[in-house]
Amino acid sequence: MPEAPIVVIGGGPAGSCVSTLLARRGYPVTLLERERFPREHVGESLLPASIPILKDLGVLNTVRQAGFVVKQGATMIWGVDREPWSWYFSETNSSNPHSYQVWRPEFDAILLDNARNSGVEVREGCAATAVVLDDSQTAVAVRCGDETLPARYVVDASGQGGLLSRQLGLRRWDDFFRNLAVYAYYQGGDRLEAPDDGNILIESQSNGWMWNIPLREGWSSVGAVVDSETGQEGIRRLGARGFLEAQVAAAPQTAQMLKNARLVSGPEIVRDWSYRCQSLYGPGYILVGDAGCFIDPLFSSGVHLALTSATLAAAAVASALSDPDMASSVGRVYQQLYYKEYGHFRELARLFYSSNRTADSYFWEARRLLDDDPSLTPRQSFIQAVAGQPPRGYERAVLSHGLAPAAFAKSVSGVEAERQRRREQPLLPASQPRLAEGVILQRQPVLADGDFVWGYGLVTDGHPEGLPCSGLVARLLHGLDGRTTVAAAIAKLCQGLEPAATQQVERAALDALQILYVDGAICISP
Repeated sequence: MPEAPIVVIGGGPAGSCVSTLLARRGYPVTLLERERFPREHVGESLLPASIPILKDLGVLNTVRQAGFVVKQGATMIWGVDREPWSWYFSETNSSNPHSYQVWRPEFDAILLDNARNSGVEVREGCAATAVVLDDSQTAVAVRCGDETLPARYVVDASGQGGLLSRQLGLRRWDDFFRNLAVYAYYQGGDRLEAPDDGNILIESQSNGWMWNIPLREGWSSVGAVVDSETGQEGIRRLGARGFLEAQVAAAPQTAQMLKNARLVSGPEIVRDWSYRCQSLYGPGYILVGDAGCFIDPLFSSGVHLALTSATLAAAAVASALSDPDMASSVGRVYQQLYYKEYGHFRELARLFYSSNRTADSYFWEARRLLDDDPSLTPRQSFIQAVAGQPPRGYERAVLSHGLAPAAFAKSVSGVEAERQRRREQPLLPASQPRLAEGVILQRQPVLADGDFVWGYGLVTDGHPEGLPCSGLVARLLHGLDGRTTVAAAIAKLCQGLEPAATQQVERAALDALQILYVDGAICISP
């Protein structure tokens, strides 16, 4: 009897990506997609962080040849004044200095065809209706129409529909982003002046904010993000088109760019908004992309989060199947890694909403509550949003153009002043370091060459998922007790090594300790 396949629910970027990666590892994979491609989907503004994943999938050249608009960065009317300002990926990402404004029906079809060409059995027009769980709550099959398809593992990539999250009651809504979106496609509108002509335009207005994404052949994706209740009342009163046109009229730059344009498709309404599932994994199943988390699209993070989580999920599923004893630990680490990436965009968006001071309205006042929000301290918020995060191209730029909450601004200066003090007073051979309070060195699965293997992670404010440590660094940290000197700890690490190897290990160990010291993961005993 043939082995049951891994069943992936959903053929969007997350589902196509995870299916491709698992099929390339030799697993039989069946992907269930309820629609037939190309399908309608709101246009997407990609981040450079997605480019390496597209390259690994083998579709980057196809994406380049599709003629999508090249995106150098973003232009915003947001902050403390009404003058447009821009940021560019090239400022912080020399290896991938641009991304693309993609037409999602075509982009998604490219990814799905790639999955099919990689050996995935793709069933379009097949809507999954339920995941079958056995008595131990392990996923064992997926129902699709009249068929029950046995599954070795289930990957829920069903998008905002969230098949498993709704079935298991996992979804938790984010009260800070109580929004909805109304969007449509226009043709014939103006573009921004070069070099910003390929940029997405983000314009705040009294009721919320607008996006204007330039697409091919003179098309633009235009959307309004507003308070959920306000939007629903306005749509009932004006209709979707009338409401969208009223929001365009309230945004002077957007209105000017669309004055000669005509609406050619839509409007569409997206009512479900930001959420996070309380668990992203369980026995025999895992949630990826929007099925697990969705955040306000202010920073164009949708496809990036989908592809990133899919890449992590492929490694997690493969590791769980090859070593069942690792399955639960791998799921936990996957969840923490995805939560961290999601949390980066959530905190940045939350800070950015809170920093907008150009409009007095219910929408903005209701979203200026950061100083009173007990869920994160300002220091934690700063660390999650900016400190220790790889740059996406806008972190410092966006925060510098708004009026940040006072507690957050104080936290920024405090954290950075402490790091600077540590740089200026580095560890000495006679220093007696120890792990800082709350920092934990734990055994856990860590990513290595696309697979999870057993290793060690250092849990800190900036790395709640556990910063992976090499065996050498883990041994070094195990020896830090606040009494042993740096010199003694390193000497113990080097016992038995040849002189040439000793010099190399001493240098690497001292560098690692200094980095962790500046980051606050270790401290010096008084």
